[in-house]
Amino acid sequence: MKLAPIVVSLLDTDLYKFNMDQVIFHKHTDLCGEYYFKCRNEGVVFSEEMVQEINEQIDHLCTLRFTKEELNYLRSIRFIKNDYVEFLRLWRPIREYVTVTRHEDGTLDIVVKGPLFSAMQFEIYLLEIVNETYFRMTYDYETLKRSAKERLNKKIQDFASGRYTFPFAEFGCRRRLSREWEDTVVHRLTTETDRCVGTSNVYLAMKYHLTPIGTYAHEFVQMYQGIDSIPLAYTNHYAMHDWYDEYQGDNGTALTDTITTDLFLLDFNRSMVNNYSGVRHDSGDPYAWGEKMIAHYQQYGVDPKSKLLLFSDSLDFDKAQRLYEHFKDRTKVSFGIGTFCTNDTEVPALNIVIKLQYVNGRPVAKLSDTPGKAMCRDTEYLDYLKRSVAFRLQRESHR
Repeated sequence: MKLAPIVVSLLDTDLYKFNMDQVIFHKHTDLCGEYYFKCRNEGVVFSEEMVQEINEQIDHLCTLRFTKEELNYLRSIRFIKNDYVEFLRLWRPIREYVTVTRHEDGTLDIVVKGPLFSAMQFEIYLLEIVNETYFRMTYDYETLKRSAKERLNKKIQDFASGRYTFPFAEFGCRRRLSREWEDTVVHRLTTETDRCVGTSNVYLAMKYHLTPIGTYAHEFVQMYQGIDSIPLAYTNHYAMHDWYDEYQGDNGTALTDTITTDLFLLDFNRSMVNNYSGVRHDSGDPYAWGEKMIAHYQQYGVDPKSKLLLFSDSLDFDKAQRLYEHFKDRTKVSFGIGTFCTNDTEVPALNIVIKLQYVNGRPVAKLSDTPGKAMCRDTEYLDYLKRSVAFRLQRESHR
């Protein structure tokens, strides 16, 4: 079964890839990274035909270049700088950076190795390719699309009836049923409801004149673990300072949980509280996290109603509504919803990730606020990172 090209534009990715890459381009071009794929679902089998298709799709991806229209669109985003756009005019995905292999049990390995400013861009494209290939070659696609349409119709009806009242952005690139279906979802949610404030997909934002949404991901904080001069427990500090230096508060939602939110708060001091417009939740109890962030703002005399709490951890629409009701009168609240926008069908979605695991040959890790979400190929290093975090928390938490 031969599929049509899955990725047809290099803008078909999350905005935060460009945001992070611009900082790396300006400050850390000496870093090299290694990314590894993982499917968290049990019992998922990739056939030899799927792996062949994935490799051919990657071959096609690496023929793409940014068009003049796409580069001009990136220039129109107020915090994307012209020198970085000129770099993207020259940039291309390099096939030799990516290897895909299949084990006898049908598990899939994907490894991306290269300069960080280039290797990092592969993540979303590869996840789009793997996900669409799997669902088109495993199931009857038209049947899945019918069930997805029924569920989308119900969501839109629930916004019209007032059951759902929360604002949200579509964050569904990486685990979408297909490129075609994400396009349909974004167009319908933004034209048939008044609560979808934008999309993380830069291509669809350009196509439909929407606001592209996103700041940075865990990999941005993780990469500082690979810089020799930076103590492990202070990577949030250096990441936030580089981010503010680059964007001057214009692109300012901070991700809190890369090496636990408790550690993040030690570096989220008065200056950073004022410099950032809000914070994003991606692991742990969202209610406990929200209360903790509100208390932190109040500690510095900042009105929580002036700051944004952005929730993005495995959200469905009912969960988002409950969180909105809980926090909406005390702070600004919004949501990034991915899988339940773009791959809500009658069969379970894949929980697939591609995570940064080494920088300049050194292991890096995400701890998060949910222990099961930690991913590190070097258990000795992971233990060392946990001890470093615990030591700083013990030493500084009660000052």
